Amino acid sequence: WGLLLLAVALALGRTAAARCPAPCVCDNLRAHVLCLNGSLTAVPGAIPQLTKKLDLRGNSFTVIPTGAFLATPYLTHLDLQHCKVERLEEGAFRGLGRLLYLNLASNSIALLYQESLDGLSSLQQLSLEGNRIEEIQPGAFGHLGSLTLLDLRANALVYLPDMVFQGLQVLRWLRLSHNALHVLGSEAFAALPALRRLSLDHNELQALPSDALARLDGATRLDLGHNPITYVAEEALAMASLKHLFLDHAALQDVASDAFARSPQLRTLDLRENQLQGLPPLAGAGGLARVSLAGNPLLCSCLLRPFHDWLARARVQVEGACAAPPALRGRPLDSLRPPEMRCGRLRPAPSPTTPLEQPRAAGSGQCPRGCACSPHFRHASCENRDLREIPQGFPKDTYLLDLRRNAFGTVPSGAFPGLKELVSLHLQSCGIGALRPGALQGLESLVYLYLTDNHLSTLAAAVFKGAPRLAYLDLDRNAFTRMPTVAFQLLPNLISLHLQHNAIGELAEGDLAGAGGLRWLYLAGNAIRHIAPAALAPAKMLEKLHLEGNRLAEVPTAALRGLPALSELKLSQNPIKSLGDGSFLPVASSLQHLYLDNMGLERISPGAFAGLGPKIRSLYLESNKMRNVPDMSNFTGLEILNLRDVPFHCDCQLLPLRRWIDKLNLRVGATCGSPAETRGLKVKLSTVFQTCPGWGQGEAGEASPGKTKAASKPSKKKRSGKSPARGFKKSRA
Repeated sequence: WGLLLLAVALALGRTAAARCPAPCVCDNLRAHVLCLNGSLTAVPGAIPQLTKKLDLRGNSFTVIPTGAFLATPYLTHLDLQHCKVERLEEGAFRGLGRLLYLNLASNSIALLYQESLDGLSSLQQLSLEGNRIEEIQPGAFGHLGSLTLLDLRANALVYLPDMVFQGLQVLRWLRLSHNALHVLGSEAFAALPALRRLSLDHNELQALPSDALARLDGATRLDLGHNPITYVAEEALAMASLKHLFLDHAALQDVASDAFARSPQLRTLDLRENQLQGLPPLAGAGGLARVSLAGNPLLCSCLLRPFHDWLARARVQVEGACAAPPALRGRPLDSLRPPEMRCGRLRPAPSPTTPLEQPRAAGSGQCPRGCACSPHFRHASCENRDLREIPQGFPKDTYLLDLRRNAFGTVPSGAFPGLKELVSLHLQSCGIGALRPGALQGLESLVYLYLTDNHLSTLAAAVFKGAPRLAYLDLDRNAFTRMPTVAFQLLPNLISLHLQHNAIGELAEGDLAGAGGLRWLYLAGNAIRHIAPAALAPAKMLEKLHLEGNRLAEVPTAALRGLPALSELKLSQNPIKSLGDGSFLPVASSLQHLYLDNMGLERISPGAFAGLGPKIRSLYLESNKMRNVPDMSNFTGLEILNLRDVPFHCDCQLLPLRRWIDKLNLRVGATCGSPAETRGLKVKLSTVFQTCPGWGQGEAGEASPGKTKAASKPSKKKRSGKSPARGFKKSRA
């Protein structure tokens, strides 16, 4: 039989070689086909069926249609670089179940659809470098369960939504360098249990994305260099396995002493080419072996002694040299003796290697007195200078302007003349009580506006005249008692609105008029008691609605109508005592993440979750007072379920829940609250159910709520190595 099969294969190979398409070269012996740099506008239909490696670089396909490679099911390598591809139709690679390597680099793909990569169950490496990808639809990678390397470098990604990489259970390296990433969802990396290396360098991150990174407790290397990050805050990085951190060529001016205390395995820390004049002793970083500070304007005065002493005690190698005082300029840090590091009437001397001190190009403008301007990053900073008026005269090509912690009081009309290229404006903690009409006039490129921790109570629409591209508006911790109703009419591109920790009492009809493109609305920590049925109607594209920590006494079901894209709803810490039938029915077709924890919830009606089903990925019910929950057997897509600190009454009425959670491969934390003899026991371990009618039948395999579907999915997860229990432990333990 073996000889017969070999003969058939050889015969097929000879036949295939005889019909090699004209512009291609076929190597039958190695089962390779090359069709390079030709004028092909469609995938050739006469490729030999037994081909394993197909190289189509340099052609002009524009669209890869559905089933384009059905005639070559034995492919293991496919190269489509430089093919002017703009669109991958759903099912374009269907039938390529043996494909291991796919290269789509240097094309013009702008969007990845849910089924664009369907059929690639064996794929291990995928390159999408150098495309125009602006958006990745959730589920786009859901069929790539064998992928170990995903390359998304040099695209146009601005933000990453939650669970965007869901399905990549064995991915080890994710490359996101050279994008324009500003915002990462807190659960953006939640579905990557095997990830070991994450490359986020050369983006536009202005702060360490702490919440998103905390989901990566297995990652050992993190690249964050070449981002405009100015400060690393206390305990900002909680990555249990991280060994190598690169924050080089950023805009760092300060690092908190315990910034890395929650990353105990950290061995190397690269802080080259920043704006650091020194560092404090790094508490909790006991495993650190090397710190690189080369290219920083280090001030080797007595203020640096604690760090210098810590280096010696902890036996940490350091790279870097003094920039000041003049007597120590150029001296390596590790050559200094403590008596040399004196304090007197010293001012930091300019360093020729310091980005802030480099001479500006001709015609690029000067820097206002008392401020610092970086031509390399196109950043300007006047942070914490006790300024009473907004300075004038910044370079016209300024991209980011940091005016935090001053005392402006008011932002007048035309406050930022000539800054047409400004993208990000920071006005946090400036004592601002008013923005005058026309305050942002001329800021035609402005995307990000941060007004956190001020005294604003109202905003007129005319404030935003001249800033039509504004997409992210942060008004957290101000003095708003109601929504700034007409403020959004001149903001057609508004995506994200933060109004957390104000004093807003209700959402009325018309409050969001003009906010048709809004995707994320954050209203946590207000005093909202009522949401009018039509209050949210203008925001038809809303994906996230955060209402935690308000005063809602019931789920605003009527207000959820007309939100077909809502995927995340947070109602935690509201005094909602009961969930009625159909509470979430208006958003049942889209909702994926539901937060109902810490509400004092006493009762959930049997039909409360009507309509919800396989789309639900996470459900938080911890720290409530109900004694039972309704049937959730159709929640077959659950990845996180939290039932901690709920006083379940463990009797035979709870048996369906007991059976269901026993089938889940999730750590749910459910414990008995009563009767007394079961108090504190895990529901899964309690023996009280063994006396219930039908106990033996259920354990033997008789149908029970959630048995068939809920049981099948966990078994598949076990085979693929996924451990949702670990994911739950990380995010909510």
